[in-house]
Amino acid sequence: MQNKKNQSSVGMMIQRCHKWRQKRKQYMDQARQTADEIERERLMQAAEHYGRIVSAEQGKIDSSRDPKEKAPAEPAETNDTTEEDDAAFPDFITNL
Repeated sequence: MQNKKNQSSVGMMIQRCHKWRQKRKQYMDQARQTADEIERERLMQAAEHYGRIVSAEQGKIDSSRDPKEKAPAEPAETNDTTEEDDAAFPDFITNL
């Protein structure tokens, strides 16, 4: 019974994380589109706030899962593809 309750709780935490990630992305997108520097900074700070909330909640999710439920960690991606990606675009786009 306790496992069922724990799974429900983790499911709710995951839903909250998803909602906060969407909110963070929304603020970041708005910040990119605004011309006012003060408003841009305010939006970026709000996005950073949601990023911290998501990070804390993700830590709770990870700690509440059973070790056998956790997926194996994927290897970290290297940043080797950025040069290849940049080669497809003219300089005036990549050197903004």
